[in-house]
Amino acid sequence: MSQLLGDEAPHTGTTIVAVSFDGGVVLGADSRVSTGNYVSNRASDKITSLSDNAYMLRSGSAADTQAIADYVRHYTAMHSMELGRDPKIKSVAKLVAQINYSNKNLLMGAMIVGGWDPEGGGQIFGVPISGTLVQQDWTTDGSGSTYIWGYLDSAYRDGMSREEAEELVKTALALAMSRDGSSGGLARLITITKAGAERRMIKGDEIPLFWDEIEPMGTNGTGMVVV
Repeated sequence: MSQLLGDEAPHTGTTIVAVSFDGGVVLGADSRVSTGNYVSNRASDKITSLSDNAYMLRSGSAADTQAIADYVRHYTAMHSMELGRDPKIKSVAKLVAQINYSNKNLLMGAMIVGGWDPEGGGQIFGVPISGTLVQQDWTTDGSGSTYIWGYLDSAYRDGMSREEAEELVKTALALAMSRDGSSGGLARLITITKAGAERRMIKGDEIPLFWDEIEPMGTNGTGMVVV
């Protein structure tokens, strides 16, 4: 996630991941916000509530995605009052996509909407830049996503438990954060089920470090060069 600096175009410096399981969905994001090459916020919360049962993962321009979330939260609140119940996740996702698409020449935001409703259960919708809307069992976006598409494709399976889905999201974020310079900080997860939404924060020192598992060539395992 980035903030605009002068005439510099924003980029999707972020890693966001969503995975479905039997009974709900798990959404996760890193916490780094950059302004150009400068890290302007190390602990940003990129998981935004759109309603009691629907949440958005944000990447791209922080200002743009925050504005979209504010509009959608306003409209879904009115919609919920008219219905007397929480909105359908698909309806919330369509609203996000409509606003994004209608302003595609002005906004730079790649988002994921996930949540639970009685009709569809746990659902995930990808809303990439320009406003396409795609329902998926799992998805990822942001600059860090390029490093973990293959991992998620091979590791995801139908019928996962809640614990397996949470571990998959945590590991995918850790892998992306270890390679992508625009992703970092801590990891935030939210699990959404029939019972509601439960947040979890994984501190930086609790995130796995995968590069330490590989012993550099020409060393004796202590970091000292062997000649």
